[in-house]
Amino acid sequence: MAVRKTWTIVHRCGHEREHDLSNRPADRRASFARWLEEHDCSDCWKAARDEDSAGKEEWLAAKRAEEQRAAAEWAENFDMPPLEGPAKALAWAERSRHQLVTAAYSALATEGSWDEAEWAVLEDKVRTLTRAGWWIDQRDAEGTDLPELLDAATSDDIGTENPFR
Repeated sequence: MAVRKTWTIVHRCGHEREHDLSNRPADRRASFARWLEEHDCSDCWKAARDEDSAGKEEWLAAKRAEEQRAAAEWAENFDMPPLEGPAKALAWAERSRHQLVTAAYSALATEGSWDEAEWAVLEDKVRTLTRAGWWIDQRDAEGTDLPELLDAATSDDIGTENPFR
């Protein structure tokens, strides 16, 4: 007698489904059938996954909206010029600029040894960089790196750190 290939499974969700397990080795079909019983059917699994995805998308959209609101409020309070670039990149760049500059202020002025005069000079340099792409490119930079990044971006010297060049 051959090992059966079709199994009737009552899934954890309560749905009963016929499963063709002929693509599994005969000695592993019974254990896989037990495993299937411990899980939702594919329809319920997909519905739960889609529900989770929708919830994550809503959460992310709300988070981005809050970040955008904070970035716009910050830019207005500190007289930051509007950024220039593709419309699709502007919101991302505004959030990136806000996050990097506030991280720099926290690291250099609040926790560090910078005084308000030093910070004012740096803030003026920040205002000169209005290219959205530059701020997006710096999104993963550390706040403490901002002075050096601004110096490199506003300098006419296009040299490198390579001593052999």
